[in-house]
Amino acid sequence: MDKYCQLAQIGYQKFEKVVDILGGKWKLRILYFLGLHRVLRYSELKKLLTPITHKMLSMQLKELEHSGIIIRTEYPQVPPKVEYSISPKGKALMPIFEEMANWIVTYESENQ
Repeated sequence: MDKYCQLAQIGYQKFEKVVDILGGKWKLRILYFLGLHRVLRYSELKKLLTPITHKMLSMQLKELEHSGIIIRTEYPQVPPKVEYSISPKGKALMPIFEEMANWIVTYESENQ
């Protein structure tokens, strides 16, 4: 089946829901770094995503966790340790990132 026909079959409302889950300035960047590093602590993500604010990073992580895209693991220790990783649902998005990488390799010279 043609992929464009598949988009028509799912409908715009479902497509828009996915855009809401993954949209915004930071969510794809968060997923990029988690895909690259597998597991990151909050402070590591914050450093990689500079100049993101604490409030914005916290909000984006909560939304991705609520959507089931990432997993938050909290360890009962002092000081507190929290790690983030991509869930199986989030890992299913990785082929999209691979296609984005292919697109970059194919077309990046056109944008220079």
